[in-house]
Amino acid sequence: MTLKARLAAGEALIGTFQKTPSPIVTEVLALGGLDLVCLDAEHAPFDRLAIDACCMAARAGGLPLLVRPQIAAPEHILSALDCGATGLLLPHIRSVAEAEAAVRACHYGRGGRGYAGSSRAAGYGGRTIAEHRAASAAQTVVIAQIEDVEAVDAVDAIARVPGIDALFVGRIDLSVAMDVPPTAEPVLAAVARVCAAGRVVGVPVGMFVGDLGEVPRWREAGATLFLLGSDHGFLLSGARDLRCAAGF
Repeated sequence: MTLKARLAAGEALIGTFQKTPSPIVTEVLALGGLDLVCLDAEHAPFDRLAIDACCMAARAGGLPLLVRPQIAAPEHILSALDCGATGLLLPHIRSVAEAEAAVRACHYGRGGRGYAGSSRAAGYGGRTIAEHRAASAAQTVVIAQIEDVEAVDAVDAIARVPGIDALFVGRIDLSVAMDVPPTAEPVLAAVARVCAAGRVVGVPVGMFVGDLGEVPRWREAGATLFLLGSDHGFLLSGARDLRCAAGF
């Protein structure tokens, strides 16, 4: 079953962010039993070649891979999808117009994604135009990140935009925008509002949480997609645990 289908079915999915632009890291993560990985090209130094190599490693390992680009611009979306990414986690989607534009950029058709049959996504010319367009429509995942105050205000309408496969709460950005801690009541209320908006129209909701003890709370609220931790975090915690276990 594709990631798109699993999302739509409401399956509980767990993944992580990859911050290191290395296909070896992607290859290792593919062995970890996660449902997906998201390359954080918004905040980590991924160029097109690094994204391409990580997509290749993910596909070889059977690991669905999202890319979070620097901005939700058509050229970034096109690049990630041509490289073979499963979908996009698009930052700072603040309105219906931005959500609609993002969906268009992720799919083929009038005003949409430019076509190339020579890409990895198209099987390096091994698929017909019709075959590739059908496969892309059936598999490409479009996730709108809700991380601005105006996005929360518009979330009910954004959730109804055709082609948005999931909403993703950017809680830290919301916290910064509101100038309060991530655990403050206004932030928690905003997260709950996004969950409720998704639940009403049957659109999955995902999020990152720093405290894993919060996961049951947000699953109860309707969230089904969790991107938790990162490869950097795994390295840091592993090194600290090693030191402690060795008695140093």
